[in-house]
Amino acid sequence: MSSVLSTWAQSPILLSETLNDAVWENAGKMAIPGGFLLLKNDAHFLYAALDLVQDTSNDAGTGDYFWFTFDRDRNGNINPNVDVNYGLYPGQPDKMGRQYYLGPGTWTGLLNEVTQSKCKVAFESSPDSAAPHRIWKLRFEISHLNVSLAPSLFPPFTRFGVKVHSSAAPGFDYSTPANFFTSFAGLHTLYFSRKPVTPTVDAGPVIGSVGLIPTTKINSATGKATTAAGYYVHVENAAFGGGLNLIGNRTTLQNVWAAGARKYKIKHREGISGSFDDMRSSWYNYRWNGVDYVLESYGPDANNFYQLQPPSVDFSIDDLLLQFGSNTLNKGMHQFQVEFFNTANALVPTSAQTLTLFIDNTIPVVKLNSIKHAGANVSACAIVQLTSDTDGLAFNIDAHDPEGNLHSYALTAAWGSGASEVIKAETYNTAMGPNWVGVQNLNVPPSGNWVPDHSCAYSFTVSAYARTTNGYGYIGYNSVSKYITLLKPAGTSVPGMRIVMPKGIEV
Repeated sequence: MSSVLSTWAQSPILLSETLNDAVWENAGKMAIPGGFLLLKNDAHFLYAALDLVQDTSNDAGTGDYFWFTFDRDRNGNINPNVDVNYGLYPGQPDKMGRQYYLGPGTWTGLLNEVTQSKCKVAFESSPDSAAPHRIWKLRFEISHLNVSLAPSLFPPFTRFGVKVHSSAAPGFDYSTPANFFTSFAGLHTLYFSRKPVTPTVDAGPVIGSVGLIPTTKINSATGKATTAAGYYVHVENAAFGGGLNLIGNRTTLQNVWAAGARKYKIKHREGISGSFDDMRSSWYNYRWNGVDYVLESYGPDANNFYQLQPPSVDFSIDDLLLQFGSNTLNKGMHQFQVEFFNTANALVPTSAQTLTLFIDNTIPVVKLNSIKHAGANVSACAIVQLTSDTDGLAFNIDAHDPEGNLHSYALTAAWGSGASEVIKAETYNTAMGPNWVGVQNLNVPPSGNWVPDHSCAYSFTVSAYARTTNGYGYIGYNSVSKYITLLKPAGTSVPGMRIVMPKGIEV
């Protein structure tokens, strides 16, 4: 069993590009029988190249092929109709399909599906051999591999096996691990990169980003962040909360390391005036040791110095200067600075930067103040007999964030086998100004009734999301529900199901 790191592809890799092109530079690399396996990924695809330097006969289509197997649930067992094997359509060296395992060494046929997973065969040179040789270039949809790049401490991974076959004399038939298709116990581990580099033009001079949000996109007056709609993390006037990662500017860290910096301090103050104090926090991060990721702990010494890690070392979270739970801080404005020191505790100068964050770990207040039928309050679990096809309910709700950091709210009805309807919903936009507190004592609908489609047991839910981010997406959610049975007069139920999703709701 071996482990290999995929590296981040800054731009999509075209399978027509050669392994000598810059797009494959610094790819993850693993020796396999017959050659090498190269790996890169972005947020959507895993790019792989089977660089078979031993196969110097240009005979594609005469029986050469590959298999690429993934243990989709990563449990080390062959699970029928879960784990997959990718291979070639017979006689079509540039068409890749996938099939499910049914058991050891048995599969379904190749699936007839529309997919963005592709392959391309080439016969050309590579950095590992100037002599032309067989190369298979592959692209897999990460979603098909059951892998998520969502932020977490442990890096995303899958387990895999590879088989390559060449028919030309002397020929070879290699699988790694040996006979992996009969047992998954020894599959190799592939770690995915989830490290898109914050664009240099956007990164702050010392603290480059909070999570994936560049510090230049954080308003120094409000402490709230706004990013472009197409950015990795799209937020609008978002406060900060939850667990926060202060990520260093990679270039700055390289420069201060070269200047002798080996330790640093994080300075913090509440508000925007007064003195800064040393901030103490401890965390864990996975460090690549050349073979696998190893969990290590990090924190300050007795004098509040943090050890500066070599910029060349690969971590699950790269360039991490500080990880802390912001729920230990009071709500409101907070400022942070970083100072670097050499081994003699002398200050190593760098660009000045004060990062301002508005911290808000509260969640929206949601209430179903009342549900009324014919002007009378309806209690939970009540059975309401409606009198006509226009008879229904009226609601009064709160979806309120006193700090002005509401992202969205919705009043929804659900019934039957997954049927649902959005009765009322709103989502923040910047035209509302920097603060939006939401609604209180809102009558829904403003007049008249909401009329159900069916006689059924209904749940009515008021939900709301905070406009607060941990640097990787919005966090902070609250909801309240009430359950009521509604009976329509005979002959008035409308058959069918209506499902209307609110615009702009984010999870």
